[in-house]
Amino acid sequence: QVQLVESGGGLVQAGNSLRLSCAASGRTFSNLAMGWFRQAPGKAREFVAAVKWSGDSVRYGDSVLGRFTISRDNAKNTVYLQMNSLKPSDTATYYCAARTPGHLLASKESEYDYWGQGTQVTVSS
Repeated sequence: QVQLVESGGGLVQAGNSLRLSCAASGRTFSNLAMGWFRQAPGKAREFVAAVKWSGDSVRYGDSVLGRFTISRDNAKNTVYLQMNSLKPSDTATYYCAARTPGHLLASKESEYDYWGQGTQVTVSS
């Protein structure tokens, strides 16, 4: 089992930045590929970003490409999502997810085995 705890959400004005963190426990973190998804009210969960176990391969959703950066620190068992140039359309609950094997990136919900509880991000105009 893997436990995931997100933090760093909050209220921010459009154009500003926010960094989310996701702390993992329960399994060797470096064996996991990690992802971020988000879900706005009334909408389906959307892929945001993913990083494989080594941190040297990443993937982004089209709506965040060029603005968001995913990274990980295997020594701290933590994955991060740096969000810059935030827009009101980025308002959502952001979820951290983990999957094995760790060398494969994934962008579909169904490909992830473990999920956090989510952290709310609200971007005001």
